[in-house]
Parts: sequence; structure tokens; C-alpha cells
Amino acid sequence: MTQAGMRLLRVGIVGAGHFGRFHALKVQAAAREILTGIHDPDAARARKVAAEAGGVPVLSYPDLLACSDAIIVAAPAEHHFDLTRRALAAGKHVLVEKPMAATLAQADELAHLAQMHGVVLQVGHLLRYSAEHQAITDRISRPLYIEATRLAPYKPRGTDVSVILDLMIHDLDLVLSIVDSPIESVDALGAAVSSPFEDIANARVRFENGCVATIAASRISLKTERRMRVFSQEGYLSADFMKRELTMIGRTRGLPLPGSGGFRRESVTWRDHDTLAAEHDAFAASCLDGAKVLVDAVAGRRALAAALAVTQGIAATRARMEASGLIIPPVQED
Repeated sequence: MTQAGMRLLRVGIVGAGHFGRFHALKVQAAAREILTGIHDPDAARARKVAAEAGGVPVLSYPDLLACSDAIIVAAPAEHHFDLTRRALAAGKHVLVEKPMAATLAQADELAHLAQMHGVVLQVGHLLRYSAEHQAITDRISRPLYIEATRLAPYKPRGTDVSVILDLMIHDLDLVLSIVDSPIESVDALGAAVSSPFEDIANARVRFENGCVATIAASRISLKTERRMRVFSQEGYLSADFMKRELTMIGRTRGLPLPGSGGFRRESVTWRDHDTLAAEHDAFAASCLDGAKVLVDAVAGRRALAAALAVTQGIAATRARMEASGLIIPPVQED
């Protein structure tokens, strides 16, 4: 479809929840996308979001596939694989929210379908399009040790999966984007407090090249906190994502630090950045122009594999603690 000589990507939204609504509004406002419709089993919610996004139709999933070039899957995580699989099999480009699937076998099947049909499969790791991600990757390429903390107050949204797949996966993906090495081992600890899944988790990820990352995540905290510290061969970096501030101590950037033996200090701030709009621009460029997909199936699978390794690490730690009597296993009801 064209508009004033410009090729447009016809995009359908699956899921009218928190993220589905945001996606619909971004598509409606995007220069190279046109919203074809919305699908959600909750018809009332779908109609509300559809009206807010310009009065687009509420459609069945087959009808949405039929009138769209691309599909954004923003449904609950348990439905990501099936909805994405159906769209790819129909020859549609897909932007699927993270996690892309529940298992690595499912992720591999989606990657195979996208390749077989020659369509784009992009995974919604939103922070890859953020100013803070760019600021860190511009400065760090040889990390030695990473600490990442992501804390948030309790919200019912997102509790259909663990905090690992809900919040920690953001930092896992960021760490994986700057550590060029396979994971060697994962030690982890976590607990379910307010949902059936882990609400707090801490993981120590060791890579084959010797780099170590310690990542903490919680969705039952009293305040929101997002920080990262990186010790690297380039120097020391500290980032506060809430304050949008970054400090780098090294030898190549910033002002000289007197009496430090040649070290320099760089202080960086960034303005608010519409990360979701940037993600949509990248998706349209990949679908319409053939631009490289920044967060493709390989990157999405790698983040999923790391998250599943953390989940398995928590299960192994819990089993050891139960065996030693440090924690009491839950009573199984008949």
C-alpha cells in the first residue's frame, strides 16, 4: 500500500492489553505503518483500543492475517508461539514481544518458518533501541564483570510469567549484546512471593571467556531501580537508567582526573527517547527495505536460552536447599 508515493506496511495487532495498546498507538502514528485492525478474545477491550487508535476494525485472527503485511504479537506470553507460528506460516512479517516462545525448540521452529517464507521475525527486546543501550555499547566491548539491578513495585501485569521472563530478560539481553562469548554456567536463586512464579531472582552468569555477570530482578520492591555497573578493559562504567546518567572512568574519554595516573572521567546524560517508536521504525525498515533486523530470531533465542538457564539454576538451588533442610517443600494437595 502507498500513501503520497510512500510504501506503507499494513500492520495488525494481536492483543489489546497494556503493550498491545501502546503498539496500536505507535502504528497509528508511524510514518511508514498503517494499522489494519486489532484482535483480542476480549472484544470489549479490543473495541476500546481500536477506537483510541483511530477507529480501526476489531477482527478475527484469520481476517487480520488476510488484510495485513505484518503482525505484532502482544498477547500473553503463553500464546506467543502459536500466534507467531500462524502468522509466519501465512507469509507475514512478525514483531513478537519477548519472550519469543516458551522453549528453545519452539524458538527454532519460528526461526525456521521465517527463513522458509522469507519474512522478518523481530523480537521485542525494546531496550536494544534505547539511548542507554547505545551509550553503553559505544563505550564497552571487552567487559570483565557486570552488575545489573532491575527492581519494580508489584503490578498484576506480567505475572503470567516469572520475573526472569518479565524483567530480568531485559538485562540478560543487554549483557549478551556486549559479551561476545557463550554462557559457561549459571547459579541462581529466586522465590515466588505474590504470584505462582518467581517474583524475585538473582543470577550469576559465567561466560566461557571469563566474564561474569550478576543480575538481580524484583517485581515486589518498594521503589523502581534500574542500574548497571561494568568493569572492563576499557575502564569502569556506571549507569543509572532512571536518572538517565552514565559515568565512565577510563583513559580515552572525558576530562583528566588529576593525580589518577592518566585516567579520565566522562559524564553522559540523555534526554527521554521514544524507544517504542524507534523499534517500529526499525521493524518497518526491515520489512519494507530489507534492513538488517537488530533483534532477530538468533538474538531472541539467545536471550530465551539465558532466561531458561536462570530458571533451571533456581530449580537446582531450591532442590539442594530442600535436600539439606534449609527450606521446606510445598505440600502437594491430593
